[in-house]
Amino acid sequence: MREEKLSFKQMCAKFDVTPRTLRYYEYIELLKPEKDGRNRLYGARECARMTLILRGRRFGFSLEELRQWLLIYETKGTAPQMQIFVDMADRQLDELARQRDELAVTIEDLRSLREEAARLAKRESD
Repeated sequence: MREEKLSFKQMCAKFDVTPRTLRYYEYIELLKPEKDGRNRLYGARECARMTLILRGRRFGFSLEELRQWLLIYETKGTAPQMQIFVDMADRQLDELARQRDELAVTIEDLRSLREEAARLAKRESD
């Protein structure tokens, strides 16, 4: 059974990315499509990698972290890649928790200042 390949344009549409983004991911070797003349063809492997890349970006991982992580699979296999992912995820979870805590403090400060400003505005208008 022949694997269906996506064109460059189809890949952009499927993953809702710009052509510039897709070309950049290729440039930094996150993706390695097949070449047929000037055409690029993306198979299941590249689609899976793109899914992982976009998910990793959503979680806050850098492109370099993702590139290194994907390279581990190619050179060492699944088990080492999963262990590295656990370490990366632990670090990112700590960072996201820190950011959440900072954001909670900022929200509370802003809420407090807003309430004070509302009280002052009401007093001035009375």
